[in-house]
Amino acid sequence: MKVLIADDEPLAVERLSRLVIQMGHEVVATAHHGQDVLSCIEQNLPDVVLLDIQMPGMNGLECAEQLRHLNPRPAIIFCTAYDQHALEAFKFQAQGYLLKPIAQQDLEQVFHHLTQLTQAQMTGLQQENMDDSKNQRHQIAAKTYRGVELIPLENVYYFLADQKYVTVRHKNGSVLIDETLKDLENEFADRFIRIHRNALVSLDYLEGLELVAAGQYQVRLRELDERLSVSRRHLPSLRECMHQL
Repeated sequence: MKVLIADDEPLAVERLSRLVIQMGHEVVATAHHGQDVLSCIEQNLPDVVLLDIQMPGMNGLECAEQLRHLNPRPAIIFCTAYDQHALEAFKFQAQGYLLKPIAQQDLEQVFHHLTQLTQAQMTGLQQENMDDSKNQRHQIAAKTYRGVELIPLENVYYFLADQKYVTVRHKNGSVLIDETLKDLENEFADRFIRIHRNALVSLDYLEGLELVAAGQYQVRLRELDERLSVSRRHLPSLRECMHQL
């Protein structure tokens, strides 16, 4: 793939260039600020942009906003020393968010995913996301010790609130996200149902109800041994939903 590297730090550009070449890809251009990125894309038509966020003039997020209007547009992989921009970055359908210093294994993993899609397929998927009237995400971004982990929504069993964080239970384990259960419920109302003031469960994995005591129920989810409590308040709507499944 043809790669454009955008970073205002020469050492970072040099290191990323070395990693990209070692993976067998081509660095077609380098840029030092957002406006420079737009010019380089027009001249070199890269497949991928490795994009820093903190750059002089037009920063990486502002640049990504401009890239949304290109057709076809390159894949965006944010490479930054700061993790606080992750949720905002994925509004631009970024294919990766890596924290500096970039580990070669993490970069290889993102590029491996990109090679599974042709540029035409990627453009089609991105256009589909932009045309979604609800602007609903198809993956959850969670900060982990490796940087930012992307969890496909179809792999999520449930969301469980605990004080200021929400646990995402998915096929490969659990992660914490800094989002509210109410916002998740509003965004994913067609795919998740509230069963308790602190829990949303996926309709795709909802398997049944179990009576554990007088008037007390738990839900059973496919592929999980865990059980989640159902509040009396949400029991009627849950039963009605299960009858429709």
